[in-house]
Amino acid sequence: MSQTVAHDDLSAFRRDLHRHPEPAWCEFYTTARIVDELESRDLTAVHYGPEILGGERMNVPDDDELAEWFERAREAGAREDVLAEIEGGYTGAVAVLERGEGPVIGVRVDIDALPILESEDGEHVPAGEGFRSEHDGYMHACGHDAHATFGLGLIDEILASDFSGTLKVFFQPGEEQIVGGQPMAESDLIDDVEYFLAAHVGLDHPTGEVICGIDGFLAVSHFHAEFEGEPSHAGGHPEQGRNTVQAAAAAIQNLYGIPRHADGPTRVNAGVVGGGTATNIIPEECFVEGEVRGGTTELMEYMDEKAHCVIESAADMHEVDVDIETLGRAPSATSDEELAAPIAEIAGDIDGVTNVIERDELGGSEDATYMMQAVQDNGGYATYVGIGTSHPGGHHTSTFDVEEESLDIGVDFLTAAVLAIAEQNP
Repeated sequence: MSQTVAHDDLSAFRRDLHRHPEPAWCEFYTTARIVDELESRDLTAVHYGPEILGGERMNVPDDDELAEWFERAREAGAREDVLAEIEGGYTGAVAVLERGEGPVIGVRVDIDALPILESEDGEHVPAGEGFRSEHDGYMHACGHDAHATFGLGLIDEILASDFSGTLKVFFQPGEEQIVGGQPMAESDLIDDVEYFLAAHVGLDHPTGEVICGIDGFLAVSHFHAEFEGEPSHAGGHPEQGRNTVQAAAAAIQNLYGIPRHADGPTRVNAGVVGGGTATNIIPEECFVEGEVRGGTTELMEYMDEKAHCVIESAADMHEVDVDIETLGRAPSATSDEELAAPIAEIAGDIDGVTNVIERDELGGSEDATYMMQAVQDNGGYATYVGIGTSHPGGHHTSTFDVEEESLDIGVDFLTAAVLAIAEQNP
């Protein structure tokens, strides 16, 4: 790693974010902390608040939940002026550095956390070294604290380089619920981006391994189905009720019976189910939260249409009402060879990189795909890159952690990629 960014500074920043994990649209402390760092640097502009999010936000928490996380951020020392601009869940930030003639390059790093209780085992490094999550029930179990650190370190390296062009770093909220990518892709700030990189740590690759172009994104749509019926006494007059649990059970059973498609992989899952108040009352309310996925956007839309049909039919069969809401959504995407190939050519010369993989398959979903497609639709190029880390637990587990050597590798890899793009203008 270069001497521009000290490892200890990167580690301290990442550990601070790790102690303060926040879910989608509630990244108040995280955003304020990032903005504070960005404004201490010689950047052309630092954008945050509603201006960075074009279009409608999906699945925004209710006012009470937003207020709770807002107050936690305030108590943790977040800047009041920044909090005032992002109140209501307008989280995230965009850093802009304009440095003469050259291409406009965008880099996306996400910043939100997951609703997982972090391990207290002393063998778990955050617990053993004192930076375990301070918000029980939430943790950075997918490395987004490292991603934000990549973004900050990249900015420092580019500031100290002979880079010519414009760099935009998008600190994106709400990836875990696939809600932040679309409104950020619909903001004016991405319109002039010609080359775009999205980055992720880990992905079951060890420290020292980097991936220059990731494909295999499953398009995804999350739904919430709310059933409403009529209560009655389950023993005395069961016939007078309209049972929402029966409808939900029928819907869940039949969701898994949706025919799979010959054109590629399709998925469905009912992940959260709830309802009812007592064993002797016909339940008048019930909900199902789930998702559908497809190997292409079209396959996801096929599954989504079938899922809506199944849920509405189950409600009709049991004479209850149902309201279906889309909670989050993301298309599939493809990394452009025009970017992946030149990045692969320079990746092997980076300190700490032991293996370069030019192409790989994700096998999951990501809403950076909205931003990738926005750039591609404007005639630009995009790729999704990976920075390996030898984590002790898998992604989305209570023992997930980032080996901090990968922070240095990630910053150097992204810096080398940006400089190579600016120089080659592929």
